[in-house]
This record gives sequence, structure tokens and C-alpha cells, in this order.
Amino acid sequence: MTIEDQTQEPQQRCGYVAIVGRPNVGKSTLLNKILGQKISITCRKPQTTRHQIIGVKTEGDVQAVYVDTPGLHLNKEKALNRFMNKAASSALEGVDVVVFIIDRTAWTEEEDFVLDKIKRSGIPTILAINKVDWLEDKESLLPFMQEISQKHDFVEMIPISAKTGRQVDVLEEKVESFLPESIHFYPEDQLTDRSSRFLSAEIVREKVMRSLGEEVPYQMTVMVERFKVIKGRIHIDAVIYVEKQGQKLILIGNKGGRIKQIGIDARQDMERLFDNQVVLKLWVKVKSGWSDDERALQSLGYFDQLD
Repeated sequence: MTIEDQTQEPQQRCGYVAIVGRPNVGKSTLLNKILGQKISITCRKPQTTRHQIIGVKTEGDVQAVYVDTPGLHLNKEKALNRFMNKAASSALEGVDVVVFIIDRTAWTEEEDFVLDKIKRSGIPTILAINKVDWLEDKESLLPFMQEISQKHDFVEMIPISAKTGRQVDVLEEKVESFLPESIHFYPEDQLTDRSSRFLSAEIVREKVMRSLGEEVPYQMTVMVERFKVIKGRIHIDAVIYVEKQGQKLILIGNKGGRIKQIGIDARQDMERLFDNQVVLKLWVKVKSGWSDDERALQSLGYFDQLD
């Protein structure tokens, strides 16, 4: 029997995929759709995602490690904004392919800002044109794609809907073609590198952002102080930090009604995620100026992955 006649063992493939774009274009929604489970919080408000979050998709011999990033944006006024841009930019280091998401046919200064970083990286990039199901003038899509193709040599331009899943499988197939032969980096049943404590804090933050309109969200963060299993139930104590006393009062609400509802909504999501009963306790505290204080950000867990 010749070497050619011998049955070849299938080669494992594995690689990193950065999901980038300006704020609020659907990066986290896309990651959750690909994984089939919610690990990255979503909200209609820009700058919902503040950290790099890894999502692992393993199918047979192929493992794609997606890196969801904060939206790259031009506002660098506060330390928190600088942190988010640094987290997003650092995701371009050492990845095998980039998925650059834009919102329909909107191209702004911030898209140019993101594209400039992509060009400097030299990494093969797929342009994912998201929310095409919301596009009023469907005929405008093809001329737009022709125009954008002049800006950069994208390896593919794919219209998708991250929310409904339209053409997400096509995007995944294209991503897979750039993954090198490699052993898998994570166990096949692992979905993320983030801890249950971190995911719990993010769930609370999402519920606060969805509850508060434009009132508080960008000067609010969450820290889980206790995550413990006691007699088969998960006990979680979380502190919501705001910058002003007035924000604390808004967050608590009339007779504590708002914070109570946030707790109910967060606990339900946690029980779905952990498949276990959860006892959740929330506190609201004032930490003045935390979002523009690098030492405070460090104490709240913000620079940990970037050191």
C-alpha cells in the first residue's frame, strides 16, 4: 500500500477571529448568534460592550475563537473610552482573520477610523454588512458594495442579519477558510474564557442599561463581590457603582421598584445561563469619577486583560 492509499487522519484547525466595528453595529449580537447562546450582552445603546469577550465555536475538527470587542470610537475624553479603544485595537494582534461589521450602508468617520487600524494590521478582513433586513432601499446595496470595495481589498463582502441569522452560516464558512491547521485551544464544550462571576456582572449591567434610557448607563459599572454555591443554589452579591448620588436615586427608583425589577430580570437570565437556581442581591454605591480614573478602573477589573 502506498502512502497515497493510506487513509489520512483529518487535521484539526483552530484560529482567532476578531469582530470589530464602531459602537452599536451588532458585534455582540453576531457572536451570540454564532454560538447559539448569549454570552455577550446587547443593548441598543452604543458602547454596551466594554471588554474583549472570547466566544468559542467548535464543530468537529474546526474551532473558531471569536473575539468580541468594544466599538472603536473617536471619543477619547475619559479613561474608560481610552480603555475600550485599547481593548478593541489589541484584538487585532495575532488573529487569523477579521470580521469588520458595519450597519447597512452607513459609512462614517468612525468606519474610516476602524479601517485605518485594519489596514495597518495587514490581516485578511471580511466586511459584514449587518442589518440588511432593515434596509429600506434594497437596490442601494450593490452600488454601496462597489463603492466600498475601492476603500480596501476585502477578502469578501457579505450582507448579513446578525439578529435573524441570515447568511451568518456563509460568513462562518468564509471565516473557517482562514483558520490554520492547529490543535484546538479550548475544550470542545467551552463557550468562553470569561468566568461565571464576570458574566454575572455583565448581565446586571445589561439590565441596568436597558432600564435607564439615557439617564445613567455610561457612568455605571458592576462588580460581583460574592459568587458561591450553597446547598445547590448559586448566591451572587453584586454592587452597581455610579458616579453621583442623583444617579443612585434614579437607579433605585420609587420605593426601590426599579432596582427590584433589574434584579428580577438579571436573575432570570443568570438561571438560564447557569441552568441553576440563583439568589441575587444587588446594592448601589457611589464611586465619584470612576470612569475617568485609571486607578479606579483597575480596581473595578478594567485593564486586567490588557497588561
